[in-house]
Amino acid sequence: MVPVFMPLWAILLVLGPVPGQSVSRQFTAALKSRISVQPPWTNYFSGDTVTLSCHKPGFLLYQIKWYHGGKLLSHNTNTFQVNESGNFKCQADNLLPSKSVHLEFSNAQLILQAPFEVFERDSVVLKCQEKKRTSRSNITFYRNGQHLPHQGTEYHIQNAGLQHNGDYRCNNRYASSNKVKIQVQELFPRPVLLARPSQPTDGSPVNLTCDTQLSPQKSNVQLKFCFLKDNLISRQVCSQDPEYHIPAIRKEDSTSYRCKAGTSNIWKTSRPFQIPVQIPVSQPTLTLRTPRTQAVVGDMIELHCEAPRGSPPILYQFYHENIILGRHTAPSGGGASFNLSLTAEHSGNYLCEATNGQEAQRSVTITLNVIVPVSHPGLTLRMPRTQAVVGDTVELHCEVLTGSPPIQYQFYHENVNLGNSSALSGGGASFNLFLTEEHSGNYFCEASNVAGAQQSEAVSIKVIVPVSRPVLTLRAPKAQVVVGDVVELLCEALSGSPPILYQFYYENITLGNSSAPFGGGAFFNFSVTREHSGNYSCEANNRLWAQQSDKVTLFVTGLTGDRSGSVAAGLTGVLLSMVVLAAGALLFHCWLSRKAGRMPASDPTRRPSDSEPQEPTYSNVSGWVELQPVYSNVNSLGGDVVYSEVRRCTKERPYAVASVPLVPENKGSPVIYTEVKVACTSASKPNCQPPQ
Repeated sequence: MVPVFMPLWAILLVLGPVPGQSVSRQFTAALKSRISVQPPWTNYFSGDTVTLSCHKPGFLLYQIKWYHGGKLLSHNTNTFQVNESGNFKCQADNLLPSKSVHLEFSNAQLILQAPFEVFERDSVVLKCQEKKRTSRSNITFYRNGQHLPHQGTEYHIQNAGLQHNGDYRCNNRYASSNKVKIQVQELFPRPVLLARPSQPTDGSPVNLTCDTQLSPQKSNVQLKFCFLKDNLISRQVCSQDPEYHIPAIRKEDSTSYRCKAGTSNIWKTSRPFQIPVQIPVSQPTLTLRTPRTQAVVGDMIELHCEAPRGSPPILYQFYHENIILGRHTAPSGGGASFNLSLTAEHSGNYLCEATNGQEAQRSVTITLNVIVPVSHPGLTLRMPRTQAVVGDTVELHCEVLTGSPPIQYQFYHENVNLGNSSALSGGGASFNLFLTEEHSGNYFCEASNVAGAQQSEAVSIKVIVPVSRPVLTLRAPKAQVVVGDVVELLCEALSGSPPILYQFYYENITLGNSSAPFGGGAFFNFSVTREHSGNYSCEANNRLWAQQSDKVTLFVTGLTGDRSGSVAAGLTGVLLSMVVLAAGALLFHCWLSRKAGRMPASDPTRRPSDSEPQEPTYSNVSGWVELQPVYSNVNSLGGDVVYSEVRRCTKERPYAVASVPLVPENKGSPVIYTEVKVACTSASKPNCQPPQ
């Protein structure tokens, strides 16, 4: 029983640590109230009185509650006398209720009395009490139905152990007692050796604690403690202190430790405990393992981190620009690796961190430059006009959409290297080319960096050569051109990209045109008359440039033969008279036709030259303004003169070339020209040639 009032020194003593218990275990034990019985039995005769006490170890009691069969009683003192059967328990202040104790008050003639609790190594007394004792009584004790060889009313158990557990009873000659169950409890559990800190570092202090817990019912027992290293007593004398201090533990001290806790008659040894002396990790080294000298997009690289020193297990963490990529543990020490499939975004700074529960260490930062291979480049031609022309400056621009700089660009014409250019910061590059005729063909470019090269699609350039000034050549069958000869006009430009269109002119009037689709020159043939004497020229045009030749003069002489001038003059006069009469009749007929509405009125702006005779023109290419000869031959019966009527007809031009001179539009009435030729007769055959 704890008195209500205690001196101050006694309070301090009670508040002190309980030997043999860790602080945490003492606190746990103090959380539960404790009940005691006096006399220390659980079975009594009816009429006996029992004193129950409630305890709160280490503290003063302020409020007590008593329970009988779960019912709260009105008693509030720390002691309570009872004389009736039932289960009793108490609660001290705000602690947990105590263990329940069952008291039995019996009217039997014989009862067996045993302690409320039995602990290992206790000395236990069992009493067989008779209500009316006689001198002839003979008491016999039984455990689990087996007779115990003993005489007297008391049975003593020395150093109680687990072998003494069981159901006990006693008999005399007249009656049998109640059964009492004996359950031997541990005085304290097997100790556990603890180290603080649990994973000390090399050179740090360590406290070893032999941790166990006495039963609250046996708080008055004093335990002793011994510490062993490799099964050797590390102190010469064991003490009541459950802790052992190591000032500076070393790696070689990481061995097996044990502790023993006990009393004079009972000792218990802890399991062996290996103190894991931790060696802090040293600064790790980060290594980048790449399949080639330069890391390229798509490569699989290995990041390997390893600390030369440090107790395992070691946790490694990998970082890219301070963002964690992943972590790996090396349970037995050594290094760890992390694999990474590279993209363009993986360029940057990398480091790793190693820790084994102590202070973490970081590696030196490593910079990784991930090379992006160049994509297929695009080749662009930048020209001053739609068509590339000799003398122009063309810019070849080559550029890739993706690729790590520096990028080397090379330019090719028909697989011949023209030159190269570098883009140190990325982007494209250009190459300028002054065009000549030989620069026609296919062009492509190639882009390369340390990861490889790519070629563009081919682009074709056709360099147009402007036509040179053409040369006009007249080819005749003989040196002196006479009426009736066929003359060939040859126009040729020595240089110029085909197709070339040639146009032929007589006194700035278009005769016709001819095309040279593959280059070279063009021809124009016609049969000459006296009126074809004059200047001729030609023009060459390849739609880029037009050039005119120098003028060439053609002289056409009259008929050959020895006819007398008087005959010719006479015939000419007669013919001219007939022509005048025919022309007058025709004009009068046209005037009547216009008056009747059958023919449109003539243009009032008609030039006087429209009625004058014009030279006939010939064309061997359709589509241009042409002068077509129309012949109508009238032969007199038996006469020597041939009359030729020539009409000029105009066709529409399907297309026009700006550089080709046009024939002035003739808006007047058709004009009829008459040419007189002398035919040979039988009388003049010796001196006459057939007309040409």
